[in-house]
Amino acid sequence: MFRKGILVAALALSCAGASAQKRQVMLDKVVAVVGGSSILASEVDAYAGELVRQRRQEGYTSDRDPHNEALEALMTRKLLYNQAQIDSVKINDAAIFSAVEEQVQRLVDEEGSIARLEAKHHMPIFTIREIMRQRYEEQEYASEMQRTVVGKVSIVPGEVERYYKSLSRDSLPVVAEQYVYAQITKFPKSMTEAKQRTRERLLDMRARVISGNAKFENLARMYSVDPGTMMRGGEMPPSRLAELDSSFASALEKMRPGQISEVVESQFGFHIIQMLDKQGDYYHFRHILLKPIYTVEEQTASLNQLDSLARQIRSDSVTFERAALLHSDDKGSKMNGGVVSNSDIMSYYNASNPKLTVTKFLREDFGHFKSLDDYNALMKLRPGEVSPAFLTEDMLGNKMAKIVKLIEIIPTHEASLEEDYLRLEEMALTDKQDRVFREWLSKKIDAMYVFIDPEYRGGGFENQHWVK
Repeated sequence: MFRKGILVAALALSCAGASAQKRQVMLDKVVAVVGGSSILASEVDAYAGELVRQRRQEGYTSDRDPHNEALEALMTRKLLYNQAQIDSVKINDAAIFSAVEEQVQRLVDEEGSIARLEAKHHMPIFTIREIMRQRYEEQEYASEMQRTVVGKVSIVPGEVERYYKSLSRDSLPVVAEQYVYAQITKFPKSMTEAKQRTRERLLDMRARVISGNAKFENLARMYSVDPGTMMRGGEMPPSRLAELDSSFASALEKMRPGQISEVVESQFGFHIIQMLDKQGDYYHFRHILLKPIYTVEEQTASLNQLDSLARQIRSDSVTFERAALLHSDDKGSKMNGGVVSNSDIMSYYNASNPKLTVTKFLREDFGHFKSLDDYNALMKLRPGEVSPAFLTEDMLGNKMAKIVKLIEIIPTHEASLEEDYLRLEEMALTDKQDRVFREWLSKKIDAMYVFIDPEYRGGGFENQHWVK
C-alpha cells in the first residue's frame, strides 16, 4: 500500500527538506532518476529517518532497510508524478496553496519569526515556500494519479467471501475491542441569541470597512476563527463555487470585485466576504469567519438540563430511548434511540457509502470520526450506564452538551463474515486495489526511463521491475 508511504514522504520532505539544503551543497548526489525526475541522497536520508521515527512511535519494526524502502517509495512517487503529467491529470491548486501557507505559518510560529526561520534554513522565506510548493504539488499529482488507477476498482460479495476463505487461520484479521453507544445532545438554549450577537459583530466590522475606518484584512487577522486564512488577512486561494459551502458560494456568485457581502451563514459559522477578483470559474476573495460564543452560564444551563435528564434515566423514570426522542438535538440519532452511527460523517461529505453508517466503533475511530470526549466518557462506564453531562463540540465546531450511554463492548475477536462483513469488505477491496496498482506500476516501470545508482541497487526492492 504505497499511498501511506508517499504521504509520509511528502510530510518528511516538506519539514526536513529545507533544513537539509545547506548540507546538500556539500554532500548530495543524484541516486536515482525516474522519467524526468531525480532523487537526491539527502531526500532518501530524510525519508528513511522519518520511517524509523514513525516505527518507534508506533512500536513496530521492519526487516527492510529503511533507506531502500524510502528510495522505492520516492521512486514510486516520481513515477506517479511523471505519469500524471503524461495523462494530463488535474489537481486542486487552491488546496496546495492553502496547505503550503499553513505549513509555512506553522514553521514561522515554531521559530518565533520569519527572520529566525530564514536564518535556521539559510534561505529566504520565498525559497522555503517554493520548495514546499513544488513538493506538495508533486505529492498531489502522485496521489491523484494513484486515485485514478484504483478509483474504479470495485468488489462484489463473492470476492469478499473468497478473500476471507483465502486467509489462513493464523492470518485471520483480529478486530480490536469495539463500542456501541447512544447519546443525547443539547445545544445551548441561547443559540438564537448567540447567533444574533455574532451577526451584529460582523455587521459592525462590515460597517467599519465600508466607512474606511478599518481594513478588511486587519480585522480578519484579529478576529477571524478560520485558522487557514486568518494570518493571511482572510484571503482564500482562488476557488470554484463547487468547492465551497453552498450558502457561501451563492452569496459569492452575486458579488462584484471590491464588494463586501452581508452576513452569510454557512455550515461552518457566519462570514462576511470581500470579493477581490474573478478569473474564469475561479473566485478570489477574503472572508472573516466567526462562530457563536456562549457565556459560562449559558453552557452550564445545558449541562444542568442533561444532568437532570440523566438522573431521571438512572431512576427509571424514563428510558434513554424515550429521552433521546423527546430531548436530543441530534437528528441523526434521536429517531434511533440515540444510538450513534457515522451518519453525520456521511452527511458532511455528502456520501452514500454504507460503511459510514456503522454503529460499532474502534478506539482509533474516536478522534477520526467521533469525539475523543465521547471515548473518555465511555471509558468510565459499564454497559447500561449513563454518563454525567459534559461539554463537547460537533464536527463543525459548534458547542454543545452531551450525555452518553454505553450499550455494549464487543471484545477483541477474529473477524467473521457474519459480524464484521463491512470491515472485511474494506480489507478485500484494499487488497484488490493493491494488486491492481502493483500490476499497473510494473507495466509503467518497464515503459519509463529508470536509473538507480549501483550503490543503491542491492537493498532488495519489493517490485523487482525497478532493477532493469
